[in-house]
Amino acid sequence: MTPRYPLLLDLAGRRAVVVGGGPVAARRARGLLDAGADVLVVAPTLCEELAELAAVQAVTWRSREYARADLDDAWVVHTATGHPEVDDQVAADAEHARVWCVRADDASRSAAWTPAVARVDDITVAVSAGGDPRRARAITGAIAASLQTGELPTRRHRPGGHVALVGGGPGDPGLITTRGRRLLAEADVVVVDRLAPRALLDELDPDVEVVEAGKGPHGHTLSQQEINELLVARARAGQRVVRLKGGDPFVFGRGAEEAIACAAAGVPCTVVPGVTSAVAVPEAAGIPVTHRGLARQFTVVSAHGAGDSAGPDWSALAAQEGTLVVLMGAAHVETVATALLRAGRPPDTPTAIIERGTLPDQRTITATLATIADEATHQGVRSPAVIVVGEVVSLAARIGAV
Repeated sequence: MTPRYPLLLDLAGRRAVVVGGGPVAARRARGLLDAGADVLVVAPTLCEELAELAAVQAVTWRSREYARADLDDAWVVHTATGHPEVDDQVAADAEHARVWCVRADDASRSAAWTPAVARVDDITVAVSAGGDPRRARAITGAIAASLQTGELPTRRHRPGGHVALVGGGPGDPGLITTRGRRLLAEADVVVVDRLAPRALLDELDPDVEVVEAGKGPHGHTLSQQEINELLVARARAGQRVVRLKGGDPFVFGRGAEEAIACAAAGVPCTVVPGVTSAVAVPEAAGIPVTHRGLARQFTVVSAHGAGDSAGPDWSALAAQEGTLVVLMGAAHVETVATALLRAGRPPDTPTAIIERGTLPDQRTITATLATIADEATHQGVRSPAVIVVGEVVSLAARIGAV
């Protein structure tokens, strides 16, 4: 096969002609419209999709058979009439007028070809596979999936300061969203929390800077103000910054504070939701936070400040129906259980602690509200851990995750 010359065309505002009114012509017209072309459709009748485009004047329709003058001012023409003699004539006229012509009926007789295309953000990949469209689409699909998940290198090598607050999920690196993973692959700087899925850092390019900003039970690597200032400063320096957090950025993650700091500084900021441990960790242990007949609502609270006057209102929490999920509770099991018991929650309420949820060494301890503190002490529960209080805990044994 003669080697082909690949080329991307800027068709914005330029005339593109589609000869034919069927579904194939509709697909070609739609692609040209997506490229911003001024699309002229020539056909006696139109399929439903093309008729809708003509009705809203997205395309210009000449309701008749093709004529040579239809190629006047055209930059490119697609012919898909289903009649070889008409397609032959369109191709011959286009050749004479030096207009590139794409034939839908016979690629071997075409002067131009439309490849299978994958578009991810500002990346466009076009694949031609020796005239085999199915093969081209399969290859393009695989490339698109790899671009979306960040498996292919997508880092920009031009300045473009930006901050992305990315929720990394509850721990398992496979639970980060596709968008989050792609932004991570594009980062120049990653500011990472202690509970973020740290296995993802191993996939970064060697020259990506990783800044530890972890918040542990007994101290912080960076204060929140220092983190805010770091994000803004690096973005202003033209770097693409990812703030990688565990769970979701806006669920006890102080992501809103960071987003506000970026907005105040005029720094572009994207927030990428993450799978929150409030739901995912109990689920990984076979505990649904809601279940018909047992719990039709659930409440999420942080255990930080559990014993302080400014901490959670345990009386209100004990009185609520449904499931109570307590995040960051490893060091506060006894305080939480005692407060709920004093507030009137029944001592025999099923209770669980899930340690390192979604990770290979996940461990679940089940007991009652009255005995969970002793069990946690006996078994040496350590952070990170999620506490679940409610009748749904009893389902873990039936679901079989424990």
